[in-house]
Formats: sequence, structure tokens, C-alpha cells
Amino acid sequence: MSERSQISQHNLLELQGASVHYGRAIILASISLTVEKGELVAVIGPNGTGKSTLLRAISGLVELERGKIFYEGQLIAESSKSQFRALGRNQSLKPHKIVKLGIIHCPERRRLFTESTVRDNLELGAYTIENREVIEKTMRWVLKLFPFLEERLDEEAGVFSGGEQQMIAIGRSLMGNPKLLLLDEPSLGLAPMVKQTIVDAIRQIQKAGTTILLVEQDASIALEICDRGYLMEDGRIELEGTSEELSNNEHVKEAYLGII
Repeated sequence: MSERSQISQHNLLELQGASVHYGRAIILASISLTVEKGELVAVIGPNGTGKSTLLRAISGLVELERGKIFYEGQLIAESSKSQFRALGRNQSLKPHKIVKLGIIHCPERRRLFTESTVRDNLELGAYTIENREVIEKTMRWVLKLFPFLEERLDEEAGVFSGGEQQMIAIGRSLMGNPKLLLLDEPSLGLAPMVKQTIVDAIRQIQKAGTTILLVEQDASIALEICDRGYLMEDGRIELEGTSEELSNNEHVKEAYLGII
């Protein structure tokens, strides 16, 4: 049976036993998870448990020590110890090729070009799009999602508040027309009211047809909006289930939702 035939036709993304090491430290330990087209899947867990590394592995920014990652049935990353890689037949894709497939990564802490304008930051997200009409249509969608930006497109991104910069970062990611949007801690350090604005935007993005893999330390936010979720602890998947199942789990309630 071929590798492609082993992948569920319903899965947009599938990780099979993905492991990442930094030196001798194990950051991801045999992670297996799936994301179906149209889903919003959340990964929750404490700081330092490997959630951001998970997204970096999918984006091709870190190499797998073991395991494989498939996207739309295509192998996009494999173990650095694979027999094929040992023979010089590296099937892992470079990050820019992964972006061209439709996987867009919105990183933790925004990573904007703060001395450039909002317009420039947004348009940089569309660097793989050659059709100007598509870029302009997507820009209109981003400005509809975050209307406060429309009159401030020519201001430097660095003058905006943390919450506003997060909206710019999400907008920049949307400019690449993602099929799969990887969101890394979008609510980090934000006030409750701003967090709710981000939550509402994420809902609209999914409703518009974008599949989302969300990494989020704030479990209450993640479980409020996700279809399914995974709990990561110490680089391992400890629990998985629907939003309702995880919300009702005693360990999740006590450790992550503050319910005793």
C-alpha cells in the first residue's frame, strides 16, 4: 500500500509520529494528529511544551527527527533519518514551497515590520500571489474583518497597540489566501476585550472557508471556538477530543480552566 493511500481522504493535514529534538532535548515526542478540511482544531497546553515547535515543523522551519507530515495527501516533511534522505532524496519541502501549497503561519508575537506601513505589511503577506485583482479582493476582505485599519493603512505598524498589531499580523497571513492557517498564540498578552475581538475574527475566518490549526495557551478561548482539540504536555499528546469532551475532562477543568 502506498503512503498516499494510507492517508485519510478527509484529512487536509496529518502528522504521523512527528518528533523534534534540539540537541539532546526532546521537544516533540511522536506527535500524531489530524486536521480535516474546514475544521478549527486547537492545541492547548502550558508554555514550553512544544506547541510553537509543532507549527514550525509543519511550516518546514525545523526538521523532524522522526515521523512524517502530509498535506492534502502529499508528503511535505519526513524524518531526517529517513532511508530516502540518507540516499540524498530529500522529500521534505522548503518553507517557501509549503507556503505556496496554501499553508500560512501567523507566528507568536506577531513579527511585524514595525517601521513599515500597515499597507506594506499586509501586501508582504501576498508575495506568492501574482494576480493583482486577487490581492485587492483579499485586501478588501481583511479591511472588512478589521475595519479600523482602513483609515490607517499608511501609518507605521509600530505605532499600533499590541492587540491592533495582532490583527495586522492575522490580516497579513490572510493576504496569502491560506487553505490552512496556523495561528500561534493569537491572544497572548492581550486584554480581555481585545481577545474577544480576535476570537470573533477567527470565527469569521473559519466561516469563510479557511481551515485553522490554533495553538493557544488560554484553553478557555481555544475550547470556546474549536471543533476538536489536543492537549499537549511535555511534548506529547495527552488527550484529544471534541471541544465539549475536553471542556468536561476533569484534568483540563482543574489545570487549564480553573474549575475545581
